[in-house]
Amino acid sequence: MILLELDEIENLIDEYGDIIYKFCIKITQNKDDGEDLYQQTFLKAMELRHKLNKNKNPKSFLISVSIKLWKNSIRKNIRRNTIAPRINIDEYESLDIKDTKVNIETAIINKEIEFEVNLVVSKLEDKFKFPIIMYYTAQMSVEEISKSLKIPKGTVKSRLHKARIIIKDGLEAMGYERI
Repeated sequence: MILLELDEIENLIDEYGDIIYKFCIKITQNKDDGEDLYQQTFLKAMELRHKLNKNKNPKSFLISVSIKLWKNSIRKNIRRNTIAPRINIDEYESLDIKDTKVNIETAIINKEIEFEVNLVVSKLEDKFKFPIIMYYTAQMSVEEISKSLKIPKGTVKSRLHKARIIIKDGLEAMGYERI
């Protein structure tokens, strides 16, 4: 396999950086931790560039590197017994609204729903959480998720389905009705 050059890694950052960044923020549920994970992902990609093939779905490779780094971080924290409380990044500080009362109310309601969905997703088991975040946040196909997580496509589909049911049930338990 051909070793990727530095400028090719930079091209991957340009092409997939936003997706990987959003994915890292979502799985960590903390902006600072997400940014650290994002940086670690591309540093690890530099180390592993001999395994990285730009023609064989580098986005999946980068996502799987993020997941492995995140799981290692969790294991390390558990071993050290110093897990810090996580905060949700979707606070009201970043509301993008106009000055009308209707838009303010709609934006606040939408942020509240988004907060509740993220809360339910954050409580999912990893086997459900990772595919759902990869599918909706990183906009990865079932096939890409399958390759990243090294599981069959049917398993990805069933985990996505089960995650959606768990999220739906969780929201209904919080008082949200299906529209």
